[in-house]
Amino acid sequence: MLEAVVLAAGSGSRFGGGKLLAPYMAGVLVDGALAAAFAAPVRSITVVTGADADAVAEAATAFARKVGQAERVRVVHAHDHTEGMAHSLRMGVASLPPDTAGAFVFLGDMPRVPREILTPMAEAVLAGAPAAAPVFQARRGNPVLVGQALFPELIALAGDAGARRILDGLGDRLALVEAPDDGVLFDVDRRDDLA
Repeated sequence: MLEAVVLAAGSGSRFGGGKLLAPYMAGVLVDGALAAAFAAPVRSITVVTGADADAVAEAATAFARKVGQAERVRVVHAHDHTEGMAHSLRMGVASLPPDTAGAFVFLGDMPRVPREILTPMAEAVLAGAPAAAPVFQARRGNPVLVGQALFPELIALAGDAGARRILDGLGDRLALVEAPDDGVLFDVDRRDDLA
């Protein structure tokens, strides 16, 4: 009953535009986040598009076909994506099936998420934690997994902030899962980050 949401709506202004479609490894940058989402214990993957919507949607569906998972991917367009990450997150969460127990939130510009963290995060939330997040060297990273009880708070978010404030408010009720490497912290902001 878990779902995955991949936030892929940003314009990548610091990158110079077209960030999620930039060549990376054997594909494009967003492929890395999609691969992690498909590795998670989820029913489906919802990709939230905004800037470069058609091209990002095409890249996501092409990746899903390549890995034989086309039936598991859905694309939702965030019409007001320029309002910031909160709008994209709201759109993605609001589109999930009503019986969703929790949603992993992956960021489209984080291509190196270690797969080992995904099942322990799911187990923590299914066992009753309101949310789970990975940590590496005492720094909290992404993706996060948010339980259904927090969905109303996610849908009420505004601006360019994600779920950080909500997670901070959980204190020790937030389940932390130790990550094996810094892939939970690594994101691509500028072209130099791809080197």
